[in-house]
Amino acid sequence: MSAEKPSILVVEDEAKLRRLLELQLAEEGFLSQSAPDAETGLQLLNNAKFDLIVSDFKLPGMSGLDFLQTVKRMNAGLPVIIMTAYGTVESAVEAMKVGASDYVLKPFSLAELVLVIRKELDAHRLRVENRDLREALKQRYEYANIVANSDKMQAVLAMIERVAPTNSTVLLGGESGVGKDLIARAIHEHSNRASGPFVKINSTAIPENLLESELFGYEKGAFSGAASSKPGKFELADKGTLFLDEIGDVPPATQVKLLRVLQEREFERLGGTKTLKVDVRLVAATNRDLRAALEEGTFREDLYYRLNVVAIDIPPLRDHKEDIPALVNFFLAKFARGSGQPPKTITPAAMNLLMGFHWPGNVRELENIIERAVTLSAGPTIDAADIHLDVPAARPGGAAPPSLPPGLTLDQWEDEIIREALRQANGNKSAAARALGLSRNALRYRLDNMGVPDAPDKQT
Repeated sequence: MSAEKPSILVVEDEAKLRRLLELQLAEEGFLSQSAPDAETGLQLLNNAKFDLIVSDFKLPGMSGLDFLQTVKRMNAGLPVIIMTAYGTVESAVEAMKVGASDYVLKPFSLAELVLVIRKELDAHRLRVENRDLREALKQRYEYANIVANSDKMQAVLAMIERVAPTNSTVLLGGESGVGKDLIARAIHEHSNRASGPFVKINSTAIPENLLESELFGYEKGAFSGAASSKPGKFELADKGTLFLDEIGDVPPATQVKLLRVLQEREFERLGGTKTLKVDVRLVAATNRDLRAALEEGTFREDLYYRLNVVAIDIPPLRDHKEDIPALVNFFLAKFARGSGQPPKTITPAAMNLLMGFHWPGNVRELENIIERAVTLSAGPTIDAADIHLDVPAARPGGAAPPSLPPGLTLDQWEDEIIREALRQANGNKSAAARALGLSRNALRYRLDNMGVPDAPDKQT
């Protein structure tokens, strides 16, 4: 990619719009060539090198989807932005499934298209650089409050190094307790927005009916108890970064409004009519498989593709146990500073115990175990007897794990387990979901399939 003037191919059959795009791209400092149809576009691709393609979805002759598939066969890494009318947004999502980088809905402003183009060029640069990630790992990265000596965690830090200077949306994946909040803060602190606010919100920590007002704010009188207006997290994060944790649990109605903010950078407060503009970089995180949520129908496809611009998966602690000794020493020093005492040391026997554990709670669990050991150990040294691991109790008599009850299919048994969890939770779906290890939305989806009415939660 040219460092000074990226080259863009525009494929658009409407002559006036094609000329307008050429002029705007030139004014923004891009080189561009244009084609009235897919066939001409492919000829230009064969004769010149482009950094990005902007293509209409409906083209004469070869369709925009066929053109996209042909381009991806020629150069799988070349980013393609689809222009499409509002009524064909489902087709645009289908195009993203087969390789389109993003889409804009007609009619769009030229400023909006330029913003999307710049974002995709940034993301493409990241993907190109990451081809050489193994070579880059020879350089060791260091970030405050993040212990990462292993190759797997160094790969995470290398991704931070590349994504932080851009404005690309980042989706952090990984189990609970791996440190997604630390990674999000590191991205912010090493970005051009570091002097701006870093605002964090956890969607599961806020009741579903209040999440929209927390994110987007509300006007006086918007609902009972709204005695005054209040800005939301997006307003508070203007010119900075918003970290939205557990995004897989955002309810569908709020997902629609979130999609609009990502697409248009604007929204209205709850109960308000004034459109507010914001400049916010979103870093989202989830410990769920969002693709499974797509199949369940609990997460929007178009929002998923907007979020999944740059994905960083943080490995569980059991997959990089070589970091445990350094993590232990980090926590020992941390707790010593808090108490004003010299750091305690740890014996080889205690360290071996920690190295052999499977760590279902990841780094957060390790920190809690070390804090407990520091608190309860009598002397300056932590021994194996001071390490209290949360090991599940063995079944009495070495009993075999439960098997499927006779006469029931697996689906029927799962339905019975869900009904029993609801009974034990006195009908409270949030409590039942926690007991089952499900999100509230996933439980509602299962209940709907079972034909159970979605009555309001009972109080417990």
